[in-house]
Amino acid sequence: MKRTSAILLAAALYPACEAPPPPRIPLPPPGSVRTLTEPAPDAPTVEGARRFLASVDSDLRRLWVARDRAGWAYETNLTDDTEAIATAAEEATAEYITRTIGASRRFDGLPLPAPLARQMALLRLAQTVPAPSDPALRAELARLQTEMRSAYAKGEVCQPQGKCQKLQDLEKTLRTSRDPATLLEAWRGWHTISIPMKPKFSRYVELANQGAREIAFADLGVLWRSGYDMPAETFEADVARLWNEVRPLYEKLHCYVRARLRARYGPTLVPDGKPIPAHLLGNMWAQEWLVYDLVEPYKGEPSLDVGKKLLARHTTPVEMVKLGERFFTSLGFDPLPPTFWTRSLFTRPKDREVVCHASAWDVQWNGDLRIKMCIEPTEEDLVTIHHELGHDFYFQRYDQLPMLFQSGANDGFHEGIGDTLALSVTPKYLVDSGLLDAAPKNDRGRMNQQMKMALDKIAFLPFGLLIDQWRWDVFSGKTPKERYNDAWWDLRTKLQGVSMPSPRTEEQFDAGAKFHIPSSTPYVRYFLARIYQFQFHRALCRIAGHTGPLDTCSIYGSKEAGQRLIAMMSLGASKPWPEALTTLSGERAGDASALLEYFAPLRQWLDAATKAETCGW
Repeated sequence: MKRTSAILLAAALYPACEAPPPPRIPLPPPGSVRTLTEPAPDAPTVEGARRFLASVDSDLRRLWVARDRAGWAYETNLTDDTEAIATAAEEATAEYITRTIGASRRFDGLPLPAPLARQMALLRLAQTVPAPSDPALRAELARLQTEMRSAYAKGEVCQPQGKCQKLQDLEKTLRTSRDPATLLEAWRGWHTISIPMKPKFSRYVELANQGAREIAFADLGVLWRSGYDMPAETFEADVARLWNEVRPLYEKLHCYVRARLRARYGPTLVPDGKPIPAHLLGNMWAQEWLVYDLVEPYKGEPSLDVGKKLLARHTTPVEMVKLGERFFTSLGFDPLPPTFWTRSLFTRPKDREVVCHASAWDVQWNGDLRIKMCIEPTEEDLVTIHHELGHDFYFQRYDQLPMLFQSGANDGFHEGIGDTLALSVTPKYLVDSGLLDAAPKNDRGRMNQQMKMALDKIAFLPFGLLIDQWRWDVFSGKTPKERYNDAWWDLRTKLQGVSMPSPRTEEQFDAGAKFHIPSSTPYVRYFLARIYQFQFHRALCRIAGHTGPLDTCSIYGSKEAGQRLIAMMSLGASKPWPEALTTLSGERAGDASALLEYFAPLRQWLDAATKAETCGW
């Protein structure tokens, strides 16, 4: 998703190339010039707080629209000029928010009506990476963020003979090749692009922490963990609780997949009772395991390969997006605006560099909905389209709220909405849409479908945790820059049960080879989304009147389910997230029981299939 929000939905989105930074116009010292409608120094009264927040709302609209216009121009046309404009817009936003948080302190301790108090609280979380007040340090931080993101976006692996490959090319190799040497070459190649980022990242950590301390957070990680309507330490404990609920299912899936990979690649490469080498799992980061062909429980059942049908039908990117839109409108959402179809980017242009990482936008914060994505005719991209449209339809529901409320109930909600609807893209729905020839008709076919889903939903869970656990330790100083790579692989081994494909040293910076590290995008939201989406799905299925097993439910066409979902999304961030969850499901806490219910048939099957295995690592 690409839209700065009040609860950590913003990321530092505007990267630069590796050339020396362009000249910049020096900013005046904070407070010396009022270039916007800077809040007047009202006395600390309720009415003064109301006027202060009205002024902030007006300024944020101007700043965030300018920043997102610049960001869109940059990400869809990577040049030195668009980079400089985007960097300046990000720096201006960071300067204003840091200064305005300081101005808001005069209202501390003043009893405020709930909507005003909530906006004050969200203001202090409004910048994902708060900037130091010193203009030189603020400019340096903005430059580092753009340089890291640019290095990632422009990353490519070139062979001696001159052939160069982008990330999409290397990902295709990992997804389709089953030759270990080829897989290792692709994996190693991409992980070279992050090596030059390491000194930039370590300096970025210092500056971002300084910015966080200036607005009264111990470090940047504490700020990120404070965006969930509970103390940061309580949030950490709650995330650990959810992980412990789902970990046994993950460990069973890991055990089964490792056995099938060992059967394919041999015990030397995939030893029993050890972590799985990361390059063998079909994805550059082993976050989802795209190896269904190697682990399919039952051969001979109807094909579940949606990508094959998309290719055979010559399905265009626009047609794939329209499939996603159709699902939302079937629930009662308004169609996407005509400008969505003319302003979005659906394919990689041939004439310029772009950031292909999929994202959703409301550039003008008023219904200017877009997605940016280099779409391929694959099932993975069809699911991603649903995910990104989930952001856009969420934007659509709350774009009349005050700016600080224009966000999801928490960032896990925002990431989970599109994925919730994708759970309703069942085999029957795909048959009805012409994307599968036949749906599973027996338990064997159902088990194949559950395995296919688990390789996405369950395999991802520990990865969804470890990105931010690594960063939290970096921000707190627990992990110094001399141990970045060791700590990264320690966590990957401990949580994921995957191992480095070949020896790695502190010369490498393997964390930086994942988009969300150079882009400063908090990541635990994706773990939460994997939990919430099943919780949302169960609630919506009940509202739609579904009575069968949860994994067979599709809410497609249910206006009743749609209205309840719209009611929750329309709240934006105006209420604490437990209240938003209550609006949808009557629950007030994250609950993994819906995920476990969905995969209960697979868990039982895995228990039997792994009886002879030595599970764990």
